[in-house]
Amino acid sequence: MRLNFLGKNESKISEIPIIKIRPNKAQPRKQFDDVKLRSLSRSIAENGILQPLTVRKVSATEFELVTGERRLRASALAGLKKVPCIVVRCSDQESAVYALLENLQRADLGIFEEARGISKLIRRFGLTQEQAAEKLGKTQSTVANKLRLLRLSMEEQEWIENAGLSERHARALLKLDSETERRAALSRVIAEGMNVSQTEALVSQLIQSAPKKSKRGTSKAVIKDLRIFVNSINKAVETMRLSGIDAKTHQSDNDTFIEYTIRIPKSQVIKVNKSA
Repeated sequence: MRLNFLGKNESKISEIPIIKIRPNKAQPRKQFDDVKLRSLSRSIAENGILQPLTVRKVSATEFELVTGERRLRASALAGLKKVPCIVVRCSDQESAVYALLENLQRADLGIFEEARGISKLIRRFGLTQEQAAEKLGKTQSTVANKLRLLRLSMEEQEWIENAGLSERHARALLKLDSETERRAALSRVIAEGMNVSQTEALVSQLIQSAPKKSKRGTSKAVIKDLRIFVNSINKAVETMRLSGIDAKTHQSDNDTFIEYTIRIPKSQVIKVNKSA
C-alpha cells in the first residue's frame, strides 16, 4: 500500500506544538509500558527526538497523529512543548492502516491489541477480510485467525495477557466451545506453566472426555416445539367450529414425516360467507 505523502520538496520537518496534535482514533495500542515510556522520556530529554513524528492536517490549527504515539507521550513527559513532525496527506483509511502497520512492526504489540486493531479497521471502513489482509500485507487466513481470537471473553483475554501466554496458547483454547471449560483449562495452563504443546494436549484431552450430546435431548426439544405447532392448529380448528364450520382433523406420523390433515366442507364455508 502506498500513502499519499507530500513530495520530497514539500515534506520538510516542522516543529508543531504538542497541544495542537490529537491522537489517532485508529491507534491499536491501548497499553504503554510505563518503565519503557519513562526511559524513552529521559532519552528524549537528553538527546532530543531522533525520528520525527508523522501527522496530517485536519483543520487550520489542528493535526492528527499518524505514527509516533510513544514518542509523543514521552515528549510530553519530558516537558517538551513542541515536537518535530513530517506532515503528510492521507485519508482517514490510510491514516488508520499506517498507524496499525507501525505497531504491527513492533514486537511488543499485544496479540489482542493487534486483533482489535484489525477488527476496528474492518468495521470502520467496511472492508472485507481479504481487503484488510491486502492493505496489511498479510494473508486472508492470517487475518481470520487474528480476528478469531476476539471470540475469547475480555476476562479470558486479560488472563492470557497477564500470564504472558502466546497467540498459539489462545488459539488452542478456542477449540473449547464452552467458556466455563476454557476458563478451567486456562486456570490450569497458567497454574502449571504449560507450554503450547502441553496446552494443545490438555485441550484435546478435554474434548475427547467431554460427554457426547444426547440425541434424546434434541428429540425432546423438537417434540416440545411440535406440540406448540399442533396446539396452534387445534385452536384454529376450534375457532372454525365455533363459527359453524364442521372442520375435521386427522393426524398420522411415520419414520419420515408427520401428516396433519384438515377437512373443511365447502358448503358450510359458502354458507358462512353469504351470511356474513
